This record gives sequence, C-alpha cells and structure tokens, in this order.
Amino acid sequence: MRAPRPTESAEYKHLHEQPALPGKGGLTRIGRAFWNTIGGFREGLRTEAAIKQEAAITLIALPVSFFVATNVWTWVALMGSLLLLLAVEFLNTAIERLCNHLHPEKHEAIKVTKDLASAGVFLTIALAAMVWIAAILARFGF
Repeated sequence: MRAPRPTESAEYKHLHEQPALPGKGGLTRIGRAFWNTIGGFREGLRTEAAIKQEAAITLIALPVSFFVATNVWTWVALMGSLLLLLAVEFLNTAIERLCNHLHPEKHEAIKVTKDLASAGVFLTIALAAMVWIAAILARFGF
C-alpha cells in the first residue's frame, strides 16, 4: 500500500476545492476579491517607496500621455507600460515580503530569489522606457 501524497491529506483539502467555478461564490467572491485588491493597493502605497514613486510617475504621465500619443494604440502602449511596471513592482514586493516572512535571516537562496524578482522590475522599467522614448520620437519626428 502506498503512502498518501501530501495533497491527499486533510491539511491540503482546500487545494482541491474550486470556489471560482460558476455558482461557487459568484458576486460575493468578486466583491471579496475587489476589497482584497484595494487592501493591496493601500498597503503598497502606504509602505513601499518604489510603488509610491512609480504611482507618482504614472499619475504625472497620464496627462502627458494625451499630448505624446498620436492615436489610441500609442496611448494604450504608453499607459499600459506603466501599469505593467506597477503590477510587476507589486509582485516583487509580495515576493520580497514572503521571503522575509519565511526566512527573516540573511540567506543566499533568498537573496537570489529577491534578485530575480528585482531583475523582472528592471526589465519592465526598460520596456516602459523604450515605449515612451519611441512614442516621443515618433510624435516629434526625430
């Protein structure tokens, strides 16, 4: 007789439940997800300098984007690149906090994990910069 897999035990029973299926949560689930999202925005904006800075840049860039963009797709690319940057920064923050929670002491594997998440943020910054530079060059005919 084989030993039960970890996901078969009562401790992991919740992993087999699928409350996102139709009829399993509905509007209540959507409402809770919305308020969880609001809580995440509040926490990130209240405690994380990088999120505060990138949110400020996004707010400043919004009116500028209407002047730079020559069509709706350019505007979507401009603002989408900044929203993507914020999304990646929130995920980076979540990864860092989880790592700190699980292993508060300095640890090489945790450092590598945090560095990988940081590299993701850097690449997203590079993408946003490329989109904005290309749009500005196209707008002003360079």
